[in-house]
Amino acid sequence: MVEIGQHAAIQAVVGDEDTAVALGSGDVPVLATPRVVALVEAAAVAAISDEMDEASTSVGTEIDLRHIAPSPVGAVVVASATVVGMEGRSVRFRVEVRQDDTVVASGTHTRVVVDRRRFVDRLG
Repeated sequence: MVEIGQHAAIQAVVGDEDTAVALGSGDVPVLATPRVVALVEAAAVAAISDEMDEASTSVGTEIDLRHIAPSPVGAVVVASATVVGMEGRSVRFRVEVRQDDTVVASGTHTRVVVDRRRFVDRLG
């Protein structure tokens, strides 16, 4: 069972493939916002992964993120997610990305726990 306070953090090194230039979200060689979103989603998945049985998974449904500082290629960033609320099958997280002592991005993310097979079967 998912509980408030569950937390996970993942570390990544910004590579050329993670930049705004590579992902088409800008024209400067810094960590792209779409990659920041992917990092915080990965941290949220990790925060509740021990609670998922084989039949269950979670899917992202909402993200509210402020990307406020640039990170150059080669920078080490840490994305973290902490469960701050639950309602039914929805799990809400506080998320943050840091580079050393600098907050790169912060916000909230919501995931919904679903039955894996039914979810995939609905795709057609």
